Amino acid sequence: MKDHATELKKSARRGKDKAAEAEAAAQDVVDKIAEMPGPDRELGEKIHAIVTKNAPGLAPRLWYGQPAYAKDGKVLCFFQPASKFKTRYATLGFSDEANLDDGAMWPSAFALTKLTAADEKRIAELVKRAAS
Repeated sequence: MKDHATELKKSARRGKDKAAEAEAAAQDVVDKIAEMPGPDRELGEKIHAIVTKNAPGLAPRLWYGQPAYAKDGKVLCFFQPASKFKTRYATLGFSDEANLDDGAMWPSAFALTKLTAADEKRIAELVKRAAS
């Protein structure tokens, strides 16, 4: 919650210039990823590259201190580093705003310890679908 409050204050201080706010929010995501410990940073950099390449319409921003990607101001997906909650794996999560519905039950979060080429391809497909 502290991270979220900080994000809101920072956004308010930046003013009403939407383009400058979007650019600053994207830089905040890059900076947050750069602060992460080794394995989290590597995963975060890959996730960031996959999302920005495959869903360029999503806006990078911080969400509760985590890198996230939003459409029309609503977060669709986020990366939660393992170090944030001292867990054994990082998480790629999707909100209820993501267009991933598949019948009556579907996954909304994925545990990540490393990314293979197949994993990267699957994430790219999920992100494209989520943003559609």
